[in-house]
Amino acid sequence: MPKLASVLLVDDDATTNFLNKLLLQTMGVAEQLLVAENGMEALRILHQTCGREVAETCPQLILLDMNMPIMNGLAFLETYTQQAQAHHHSPVIVMLTTSLHERDLARAQALPIASFLNKPLTREKVTAILEEYFA
Repeated sequence: MPKLASVLLVDDDATTNFLNKLLLQTMGVAEQLLVAENGMEALRILHQTCGREVAETCPQLILLDMNMPIMNGLAFLETYTQQAQAHHHSPVIVMLTTSLHERDLARAQALPIASFLNKPLTREKVTAILEEYFA
């Protein structure tokens, strides 16, 4: 399977970001791995990498934590959905969580989430994502 051009990891836990980045590097998933520690930072990264001049660096896959300070995963998705129409960019977005409350699930169903996965991210989970969405 060819490498993705870019993957964006969004999680407020530095250890989780380190481990997820190491896993994706070891698996050779992407040419570029970007990391954001909250939804606001992720929006800035997407704005920088998904403009017309740099569209090839735009993440094809976003692994998004649900619970983060400053801007959580759902608030990120709501804002991103409004902005994405201007960029014409449709990455695969996978929500990573340790638990999912019913109210969050109901709110998330209207947003562009490909799937939900329980943490931690594993080789098997990454392989399943790649096979389902990028084969």
